[in-house]
Amino acid sequence: MKIAILDDYQDCVRQLDCFSMLAGHEVKVFTNSARGVGQLAIRLADFDALVLIRERTALSRPLLEKLPRLKLIAQTGKVSGHIDLQAAAACGITITEGVGDPTAPAELTWALIMAAMRKLPQYVSNLKDGMWQIASTAVAHNTLGRALKGRTLGIFGYGRIGRIVAAYGQAFGMHVVVWGRASSCAAAAQDGYQVAASQAEFFGMADVLTLHLRLNAATRGIVTSVDLACMKPDALFVNASRAELVATDALQSALSHGRPGFAALDVYESEPLSPTSSLLYMENVLASPHLGYVEKDSYEIYFRSAFQNIVDFANGTPRNVLQAQP
Repeated sequence: MKIAILDDYQDCVRQLDCFSMLAGHEVKVFTNSARGVGQLAIRLADFDALVLIRERTALSRPLLEKLPRLKLIAQTGKVSGHIDLQAAAACGITITEGVGDPTAPAELTWALIMAAMRKLPQYVSNLKDGMWQIASTAVAHNTLGRALKGRTLGIFGYGRIGRIVAAYGQAFGMHVVVWGRASSCAAAAQDGYQVAASQAEFFGMADVLTLHLRLNAATRGIVTSVDLACMKPDALFVNASRAELVATDALQSALSHGRPGFAALDVYESEPLSPTSSLLYMENVLASPHLGYVEKDSYEIYFRSAFQNIVDFANGTPRNVLQAQP
């Protein structure tokens, strides 16, 4: 088959151990993104199969209808609203899902928390310019970092990643409080964590608050400006999950008004993030380029699964096929 691997920004997929699984197929790796149905249709017209790196490219009905040769979409990880499943089914396109591991995103979340709380990026950057123990040249932002022990860690969403982050918090001597669906709250309580009485109380309690929710119709925009206004002036808001969980423009406005005081972000509504984004120029924001799952072990897991789905499909024994719901 003729296979396209999309959005490999670092051109690293061909270096993975599992890449050899596609031997015998014609593979093209795209290291830059195309935008718009027209550009994507031209780029992808000749391919039988696409490998998607998470949600980096959206496949809409107008695009899929312009790809008559396409037979298979091999998703790394799970499909999360970026593919029009009904359109794919109507076009006779098979979609396969893969597997993932919560370790890397949980570790990245904790790295963001520690870096933001201790102002490490600022100190490191200023040290290169000859400034010793200077967090900022602006007096208002040249403040001390803070330790985690004894502070309250809020976990919004107690799934596979949330559980790991909660355990990290406990290991660091933090008080962990959880909020989310009833099932998540029940599981957290069973594990010995406090469950907030309400969403407002949850946002008000946390010194560090981190999101670990799936993005769907129920969770899109679930964090509102009202929620953020409940946060402490020195609280840290962390989002390494999905940008769309927060109402559009709510976080930037909240940060400008001082509640919460800080944010550490790994996800954005439009990616790659524009270098002109105002988030990159806010001294109370630590921004990383969506690195949650971007590390060697996770890539081997994600792509081995996706490539195995391609091999199975090519052999006439498709597995892990996602069925569109009516």
